[in-house]
Amino acid sequence: MDLIELARQLGAEIQNTEAYTNMIVATNKADADKDLQDAIGKFNLTRLTINNEAQKEDRDEELIRTKNEELRAIYAGIMENENMIAYNDAKTVLDNLVQRVTMIINMCAEGADPATADYDASASCGGNCSSCAGCH
Repeated sequence: MDLIELARQLGAEIQNTEAYTNMIVATNKADADKDLQDAIGKFNLTRLTINNEAQKEDRDEELIRTKNEELRAIYAGIMENENMIAYNDAKTVLDNLVQRVTMIINMCAEGADPATADYDASASCGGNCSSCAGCH
């Protein structure tokens, strides 16, 4: 069996995990949440309005300020939505799993023992998020 076939099998195994299933369920719930989708649409339109106004030579700074406040309020509402919270939580768990698998493969490609190579993002966190690839 070649490496590409093994990678495909690994992909299939990831899709058999609880983390993947939870991510699909959370995605579907978020997609079906009309209030959430409306808020995301409003967020995108507001952001577009800000960008369009900011590009003008004679831009209206008061409009930009007002729209930025509106954008922050919309964003806060989106992030407080139970389906968005569930989606973000599920995405984090799946992303951490995929990151762990990827790091183990990278470690092995650099000579680590495949039987013992492992990765724990929380254990390697130095607290400085500026150089982080994402653990949370």
